[in-house]
Amino acid sequence: MRSIPWNRLRGRNNEGVLVLSIIAFSIAVGISTPSFWGWPTLLDLGTNSLINLVFAMGVLLVIVSGGIDVSFMAIGIFSGYAVIILPNATGFGADYAVVGFATAALIGLGLGLLNAIAIAGLRIPTLIATLGTQGIIRGAMLLWVGSKVIPHYPAGLDRLGNDYLVTVHSGAAATRLSVLIIPAAVICVLVGLLLRYTMIGRSIYAIGGDEESARRAGIPVTGIKVFIYVFVGVLAGIAGMMHVTRVGLANPYELVGGELDVIAAVVLGGASIFGGSGSVTGTVLGVVLITLVKNSLILLGVPSTWQRFAVGLLLLVGITAQALSARLRRRGPALAPGVAA
Repeated sequence: MRSIPWNRLRGRNNEGVLVLSIIAFSIAVGISTPSFWGWPTLLDLGTNSLINLVFAMGVLLVIVSGGIDVSFMAIGIFSGYAVIILPNATGFGADYAVVGFATAALIGLGLGLLNAIAIAGLRIPTLIATLGTQGIIRGAMLLWVGSKVIPHYPAGLDRLGNDYLVTVHSGAAATRLSVLIIPAAVICVLVGLLLRYTMIGRSIYAIGGDEESARRAGIPVTGIKVFIYVFVGVLAGIAGMMHVTRVGLANPYELVGGELDVIAAVVLGGASIFGGSGSVTGTVLGVVLITLVKNSLILLGVPSTWQRFAVGLLLLVGITAQALSARLRRRGPALAPGVAA
C-alpha cells in the first residue's frame, strides 16, 4: 500500500494541517469537557462563525493581492447601523429584509470606494490608507449618523433575526443555527468561483505575486485594485447587516477591534502575507479554528482576556510559518548543487 505524500496531505494552502489541528484540538477539549461533544457545540460553531466568515472572504482578496485592510469592521458596523437608523426614521424598507441588505451593500460599496481611491488612485500603502479610512468612517458614524444603541428593529429584519434552520434542545436550553448561514455559504462559494475560474481572480493572484510583472503582462492593476476594495466594502456591508440582524441590537461601538480574529483566520488558512496565495477552503477552516478556540476557552471557564492572547499567538505562529517556508524556498536552489556534489 503506497503512503500518501506529506505535501499532498498538507494541501496547497495547508488545509490538511488545519483539519488535523481542528480534530486534535477538539479531541483535547472533549477529553477535558465531555459536554463539548454534541450537536449544540456544532451549531454554536456555525452560528458564531458566519459573520467573520463573510468578513474573511473580503480580507482574503486583499491579502492575496498583497495588501492589508483594517477598515472592514468599521465599514460593516457603519453599514448595519445606518440601515437600522434609516427605517426607524423614515419607515423605508421596514417590512423587507432584502431591502435592508441591499442598502447595506450599497453603503459598503461607497465606503469601499474610499479605500479604492486612496490605494489604487493615490497609491497610499494599504495599511496606512485603511487605518485612515477606519478612523474617518468610525468618527463620521459617531458624530453624524448616531451613537445610541438601538434595540428596536424593522419588522422584516426582526423576523429574519429570529429565524433558524435547526434547533436542538438539551434539557431546558436550546441551541440554534441561524438561517443567515445560507447567505454566508453562498458568498463563500461565489468568492471561490471568482478566484478560481475568472480572469479577475487570476489577476488578483498575479498582482499579489508581483505587481510590476502583472502590469507588464497587461493586467489592469489599478482597475483590479478598485474592484477588490469596492467588493470588500460590499461584503463588509453585508456582514455588518448580518451582525446587527443576528444579535438583535444595533450598537455603533461593536465590531471595530475584532479585525485581529479575521486577519488571523485568513493567514492561518494559508493566505500569504506576502501576497499571491490563499484559498477559500483554507480561509473557512481558519475561521472555524479561531471560533473553535474562542468558544472552547469560554467552555473551559478561561477568562475572556485570554482569548486575545490565544488569537494573537495563533496569528504569530501562522506568520512565522510563512516566513520560514519562504526562506526555505529561497535557499532551495542555492543548496541543491552543493547537495548533489
